Amino acid sequence: MKATTFRVGTFLAPNMLPVYQSLVRYIGDQLGLPTELVVGTAYDELFDYDACFICGLPYILYTQPRRPSSALEAIAAPILQGERYQNRPIYFSDVIVRHDSPYQTFVDLRGCSWAYNEPLSQSGYGITRYTLVKRGETRGYFGKVAEAGFHQKAIALVSHGEMDAAAIDSHVLAIALRDHPDLWHQVRVIDTFGPSTIQPFAVASRLPTSLKSDIQAVLVHAHTNPAMQVILARGLIERFVAVQDADYDDIRQMLSACEQADFMVLR
Repeated sequence: MKATTFRVGTFLAPNMLPVYQSLVRYIGDQLGLPTELVVGTAYDELFDYDACFICGLPYILYTQPRRPSSALEAIAAPILQGERYQNRPIYFSDVIVRHDSPYQTFVDLRGCSWAYNEPLSQSGYGITRYTLVKRGETRGYFGKVAEAGFHQKAIALVSHGEMDAAAIDSHVLAIALRDHPDLWHQVRVIDTFGPSTIQPFAVASRLPTSLKSDIQAVLVHAHTNPAMQVILARGLIERFVAVQDADYDDIRQMLSACEQADFMVLR
């Protein structure tokens, strides 16, 4: 009898797609499962997959009590290369402007135009919203706000001078700068938000407990395989570590602060 294909969705930045493809194949090879990685287009698709790479904000939104039986469980997350990540599963949101712009800090951006990737992104939207709440700036801080669709597009809008600034996932930005060195001369970082707990690899709660544990073990030990170590390094990843739902309480608290301030839409 042919084994059912283990389907994984990715809702993260496309510049990490080759690494995710290799990870999913590795899970399949280690566990003897046929696998498929699918690029997700809408979060309502989450329940169609057996697992997913997903941003922390939609993860917590889709595991709140009002959602059907907490359909997702975070089981692993990456630790990124570099001292700034403190050997922890965290990341930052780096505020970028065009290299020749006059802006020096986030404070300088009042009245400027702001690009974000999409409204359910913690790195591009959620933490920006939270930062404004904490600073008491909920009455129209930006002159213009525009959705770019994904981080790479937001970077392009800033580098081309079409928008003044954006908050970019530090992991995505580091890979973009490595793969496109000319960006070093087009944008610069003027501020940083965070950290936030980094995006999890989450599995469907309906999966057998033993399978969840096996998948977690494969990911946590992937860096001990020489071939996978090379692949992880391409994604600027040191290794994966086990995580659990409570590790994303920092993002829940940021969201709660925005809800209490009645400030859910950037402006």
